Amino acid sequence: MPSSRHRTSHTRRTGRTGSTGQTGRTALTRRLGRAYVTTGTLVTAALAAGLLTAPTAGATGSAGTAGATGGTRIHDIQGTTRVSPLAGKRVSEVPGVVTAVRAFGSARGFWFQDPHPDRDPATSEGVFVFTGATTPSVAVGDAVLVSATVGEYYPGGEAAGLQSVTQLTKATWTVASSGNPLPAAVELNARTLPTRYAPTPRDGSGGSIEKLRLDPGRYALDRFESLEGMRVAVRNAPVTGATSSHKDLWVTADPSHHRTARGGVLYSSYADPNAARVKISSLIPFAQHPFPVANVGDELTGTTAGPLDYDNYGGYTLQATELGTLADRGLKRETTRRQRDGELAVATYNVENLSPKNPREKFDRLASALVTNLAAPDIVALEEVQDDNGTTDDGTVDASATLKKLTDAVAKAGGPRYEWRQIDPVDGKDGGQPGGNIRTAFLFNPARVSFTDIAGGGSTTPVGVVRDHGKAALTASPGRVDPANAAWENSRKPLAGQFTFRGERVFVIANHFNSKGGDQGVDSRFQPPARTSEVQRGKQAAVVNAFVKRILAADRKANVIVAGDLNDYQFSPALRTLTSGKVLTDQVGLLPAKERYGYVYQGNSQVLDHILTSPAMSGKAGGKAWRTGRTDYDIVHINAEFADQASDHDPQVLRWTP
Repeated sequence: MPSSRHRTSHTRRTGRTGSTGQTGRTALTRRLGRAYVTTGTLVTAALAAGLLTAPTAGATGSAGTAGATGGTRIHDIQGTTRVSPLAGKRVSEVPGVVTAVRAFGSARGFWFQDPHPDRDPATSEGVFVFTGATTPSVAVGDAVLVSATVGEYYPGGEAAGLQSVTQLTKATWTVASSGNPLPAAVELNARTLPTRYAPTPRDGSGGSIEKLRLDPGRYALDRFESLEGMRVAVRNAPVTGATSSHKDLWVTADPSHHRTARGGVLYSSYADPNAARVKISSLIPFAQHPFPVANVGDELTGTTAGPLDYDNYGGYTLQATELGTLADRGLKRETTRRQRDGELAVATYNVENLSPKNPREKFDRLASALVTNLAAPDIVALEEVQDDNGTTDDGTVDASATLKKLTDAVAKAGGPRYEWRQIDPVDGKDGGQPGGNIRTAFLFNPARVSFTDIAGGGSTTPVGVVRDHGKAALTASPGRVDPANAAWENSRKPLAGQFTFRGERVFVIANHFNSKGGDQGVDSRFQPPARTSEVQRGKQAAVVNAFVKRILAADRKANVIVAGDLNDYQFSPALRTLTSGKVLTDQVGLLPAKERYGYVYQGNSQVLDHILTSPAMSGKAGGKAWRTGRTDYDIVHINAEFADQASDHDPQVLRWTP
């Protein structure tokens, strides 16, 4: 699983901290030396006092637009870098027009924008006024003068490595007039967003880019920052990340860039994280306008507009005050073909924290997918199987009830009567949700394939490799691969099993490498972002690679399948390590480029799950073709692209003909 997958349970995620703002007209009234009577009277007096500037013919805005001359403006607060030059200082009577109000959650407030921008493209003309749990007494279109303290808010905390949001706190304001037109929204599209994503420090050290002058014409991350707090818009935007349970979705503002075969955008290298991705949330009450339930490939037609915010669940976010109309493009869940009599079908499926505490519906949906969409594979490597009482942390490690409930559901759905094999982990030692004791497990159809049970496997006992009648064999089946190795600290240990199909021995190693938790996001203020979790996955890959080499040393013609959620990309260092020595072929690399994904994260379609095969299974050994083995591989898209998911991963299946 990628980093930042675990989120808060708020209906709408908010989380800024700061002092509650205050509203009122008293400051302006005192400046005028008279009591407040009506808005019109106030505006007239404000104009006379020089606090507001009456527009000239052809000027943007209207009479009453706050425009105090000679004072601090929003672009002065925002400055030309990511951090305000006025951070920590008090500013007075900053003029602007309210463009949006957040009236829910613990981070309420409003955005306001100067309708008279300067000529520097690096400076934003909008900013957020934080009022805590208090709904501010302003309305969209109000011309205001705001006095407040300038601050920088780091979503997730400064140590998380993300960028900061310039905001105003401890604010007071006066409303000079209402019903003013809003500044035009800046359209985000292929023309306005550079394809290059982020700058790097001059020394390339991966240090902070906060103090670098923004270059919005060169880098997309700088372009977004230069629009922080301002009204932005997308038009006819394809959905690239389905609606989540938190009522947000992802679109691309560049419909021609790196599209997948089914309408997403493909993440195929660290160098290009697809700069035009934008997260969409809504400021419109759901009772007034329900948030659209969209799948990848759908489209938000027309205009979606609102202020540009930033959070720790994806970075730059368009907080919509206007939502486009959802066009359903009819994305369908895939079904793979059934294996032929002479083909062995091996699947991998991350079932996302499966335990008996999950609703019956989840078991039924997983079972239906195994039977129908995956066409009842002969062997299934499962990941994220929890113990029998889920996250209740009482020392339980057995998962028999979990697996029985799943296999019973498969049989009820018309599938085979699967048997299972697994090894209970040591309590609390394999990571995942506390108390859950997630592990990998095998399901297999005994009518099609046999499991070779070899005693001796245990949670802390390493499985070995021996020669048996001229062929490789395991010393324990099932067995765990080098479980005491430090590479597996707080992580799942690989499960090795020995199977027989039509007289052929087949070794399957089920894996679930450590997650990306702790990595800096692609939108981090540190560039390039640090991927610290890669270190452990690299060590894990080296352990599995060494074990495969032991099998091949015993029999170079051995049939070995490495499958599971490796939590890393096909172009990652971990996958290079895993395949080193040409002992394994990553099947995803054999697919057409537009089909290389099985997970969607922050609007990027990407690879985390893999099935890899030894040379014999592809008809090659020692560089020479010597047998007629064939593989057929399919990622079956049934979850990741959809708002309604049984798991956040797509399963995949390998069919092999001996």
